[in-house]
Amino acid sequence: NIMVERTMNGSITVSPSSAAKGSTVTIMVYPDRGYELEMLMVMDKKGSELDLRKWGGEYSFIMPAGDVTVRARFVEEAPTQSFADVSTDAYYYEAVKWAAKNGITGGIGNNLFGPEQPCSRAQIVTFLWRAAGSPEPAAQSSFADIPADSYYAKAVAWAVENEITTGTGNGGFSPDATCTRAQSVTFLYRALSARAEGTAEFRDVPKNAYYAEAAKWAADNGITNGIGGDLFGSDQDCTRAQIVTFLYRLYAKA
Repeated sequence: NIMVERTMNGSITVSPSSAAKGSTVTIMVYPDRGYELEMLMVMDKKGSELDLRKWGGEYSFIMPAGDVTVRARFVEEAPTQSFADVSTDAYYYEAVKWAAKNGITGGIGNNLFGPEQPCSRAQIVTFLWRAAGSPEPAAQSSFADIPADSYYAKAVAWAVENEITTGTGNGGFSPDATCTRAQSVTFLYRALSARAEGTAEFRDVPKNAYYAEAAKWAADNGITNGIGGDLFGSDQDCTRAQIVTFLYRLYAKA
């Protein structure tokens, strides 16, 4: 028999669940989010530790003549600074780490993320497109200010196809314009085809505003609670840190 002791903050599986002497037994390790494996050991019926081999994310051992016990311990991941300008105690640290790990952003170069830099309209639709898996659009967009070879061309075309944006008028998208809080929650709201019950209860969000339902949805779902004082800050510019935090709260914690 192969007995697996109960663990916290993660789980392990063995295959097969029992084995003959000399058989190879495989152990798979599954840490919970935010945890990592600290210790893994296999003991025979006399309490002696068996040799473990590691191949990629799998471990294995050779079954002895008798029962064995598998024991594991998981601990919290130690914070690591993925970008030189993102400290481990920043409110956006986990969001930036998640975004980098999932290929949503690679920063701005030179090991920098640029958390306080304004987030452009091109950047937010690109973040959304990558979070959706970078799907191939059916055709290029027809905006006059979107070069076909730009890094955001496919993202903008995808956003238009999915009715996330219709541009800024006069045949333009304004890729370099800074994304406002009103625009950002509207993009997220439309990307998920979400629905909101009622309208936002912020003093600076008119009930007939194009982003009223999106602001209500964002508040209801913990994406953002505004800027304080019953204000949403609709026209305030968004930073890169704020946008990836919105995305993290939407996708990573869904």
